[in-house]
Amino acid sequence: MATLESIDEVLATHQPALPSTRLSMVEQTLTRVLLFLVIGVMLGLLLMPETVWDNGLRPIIWEPIQQDAGIQGDAGYSYQNTAIYTFGLLASVIVFQALFRTLQLPADDKMMIALIAWVCLAPIFRVLEDADFFPSSIDWLLISPIIHLHLATWLIGIGFASHLIGKKWDDVDGDFGELNIRIRLVPILCLALLFMWAILFQPSYIEHDMGLIWVIIGLGIGFASLIYAFHATRDWPTITRGLLAFAVGACFVGLGHWAQLAATPWIQESGRLPNEVVFWPALIVLGIPTIICVALYRIGKDDARQIKLTGFEAGVLPEGITIKSWEAEEKVVANHPIEQLSNKALLASPLVLAMIFGQLCDGFATMVGIDYFEYSEKHPLSDAVIQYGGSISDSLGWDVEGAWLFAIVKAVLVGTIAYIFVEMRVENRQKHLRLLIVLAVLIVGLAPGIRDIGRLMLGV
Repeated sequence: MATLESIDEVLATHQPALPSTRLSMVEQTLTRVLLFLVIGVMLGLLLMPETVWDNGLRPIIWEPIQQDAGIQGDAGYSYQNTAIYTFGLLASVIVFQALFRTLQLPADDKMMIALIAWVCLAPIFRVLEDADFFPSSIDWLLISPIIHLHLATWLIGIGFASHLIGKKWDDVDGDFGELNIRIRLVPILCLALLFMWAILFQPSYIEHDMGLIWVIIGLGIGFASLIYAFHATRDWPTITRGLLAFAVGACFVGLGHWAQLAATPWIQESGRLPNEVVFWPALIVLGIPTIICVALYRIGKDDARQIKLTGFEAGVLPEGITIKSWEAEEKVVANHPIEQLSNKALLASPLVLAMIFGQLCDGFATMVGIDYFEYSEKHPLSDAVIQYGGSISDSLGWDVEGAWLFAIVKAVLVGTIAYIFVEMRVENRQKHLRLLIVLAVLIVGLAPGIRDIGRLMLGV
């Protein structure tokens, strides 16, 4: 049986991978293209506003956002803005993963957990916007895709402050370094959360006939959970701790307003009062994905622990090793811990579990919302699947819409993606790319799923 030393000797004969600090040709090209597009749009807005804005970006992007934020609400997506958003998301993944890699930011399971909390924050705010909680002067900040850019600004600010403090004190061992991190960063995080509450939530209280009991409880739990999350993650990098703690605190502040909406619902701009609160959709939309993810975690948890003890990361090749050389020595590396343990270990990874949970959540929420609560689908491709499912329902005599087919398609799709993800190996320099790909999948899966279940439960 080959040893790790002998495997390393064989792999060392191959061309080494590009250093993580250097950009690949694709990354350089896409960065330049994106920069060129941004500059081109800005110049177009300045020099040819009628062509670029009045006849271009305004009807395709800005007017749907205005409509979504207005009384009529829920503007549908078109093929044009869907294509723009998709390209922007994919290009941002490539460019930002290169930036994060060169900055040597963490790209491990802990960072994934922190980013999941930020993904959950967006739909929590979005449901409140759907309920017309925010004043018209700022509600456009809570409409997709602006909400993701808006929260990305908060994320960058929190991450920057955490990184500066951690850069100085993370390497200081013992209680002295930890104490300095806490007394510097925790007050900053609390002040940032207070500032978010003051500019987003507080102006809305005088506009609605609502109580404040659950709002106050949510604020208390929010600040307490921020402090607890920071203290409970002492062995994490400071930047990851700061991102997680702030997002968790902000989520509880938002959920406190959900509870207030359920307790003392306010009249929406359309004159409609939210329906009675119902909990059974959560049993399906959240319960079934949870059961599946728990089962997958149990399958992979032992291998995940073993590969962690070996010092390797599931699915990630050792530093300097290329995919090409790894595949060329397939028989040799078959005895490597990465090959022996990665497949099952990834089943217990937050990367895979979050992706599966989010897509299933979105699929089941869409099915329940359309088939049983008379909601409608905004995305043209998804709506085409639902309409086809409806035709099947009619031919079979079923008294339901066709969103059940969308749920099945989602389940098959995420199963296929998860299988590819588990079997896939990435170079060490590609860890950030893998992380941001999953984050992008969560933005289009977990975020709308949580938004849908929030609206279903609160009757918005």
